[in-house]
Amino acid sequence: MGSWWLEALGWAGSAVLVWSLLQTQLRRLRVINLIGCVVLIVYNLANQVWPMVGLNIVLAAINITYLVRMSREKHDATAYEVLEVAGDDTYLRRVLRVHEADIRQFNPEFVHDPFAGDPCFLVLKGDETVGAVILRDAGSGTAQLLLDWVTPRYRDYSPGEFVFGPEGPFRRRGFSRVLTPAGMVDPYYERLGFRRDGNAFVL
Repeated sequence: MGSWWLEALGWAGSAVLVWSLLQTQLRRLRVINLIGCVVLIVYNLANQVWPMVGLNIVLAAINITYLVRMSREKHDATAYEVLEVAGDDTYLRRVLRVHEADIRQFNPEFVHDPFAGDPCFLVLKGDETVGAVILRDAGSGTAQLLLDWVTPRYRDYSPGEFVFGPEGPFRRRGFSRVLTPAGMVDPYYERLGFRRDGNAFVL
C-alpha cells in the first residue's frame, strides 16, 4: 500500500471516530465508533505503531461489549418500566416542555391538555426517562394515541414494544385496538406489528 493511501486511511479512520461522537443514538454511535477503530487498527498495524494498535483494539472490544449488551436489552422487558402519571404531573410537563422541539418534529399536531384526564405514561430505564406516551379512550376498546415519543438516545431500542406488548398498559386497561395519530413523521410502527390505516397505523 502506497504512503498516500495509507495516510488517507488514517485520516478517514480519524474522521469516522469524530463523526461517531456526533451521534445522538447510542447504538449508532457504537457501530460507527467500532468501524473507525477497525480502520485505525489497520492503519497503525501498517505503520507498526503498536501503542495505537493496542488502544484501538481495546476501544473496539469495548464497543463490541456494549453492542452485545444493547442487543440483549433491546427486547428485555425487565430493562424498562412504564410508569403511569397524571396529566398535570409536574415532571411530565417538564419533560414535554424541555423536549418540545424534538416532540413536534415527529408529532407536529400534538397538543397536551393536562386536565383532559388522558392516561399518561413515562417510559423509564433505571432512573432515566426515555419516552412518554399519552392516549385517549376512543371507545369500543380503542386507544387513540396522542403522543408516542422516545428520546433520541433510545430510538434504536424501540422501547415502544413494551408499552404496546401483552404486559403493557394498553392491555391492562382492556384496550383491544390502538390507533396512532395521523401525520406522524418517520413512524416506526410496522416493526411492532401495526398495519397502515390511511395516514395512521392500527394495532
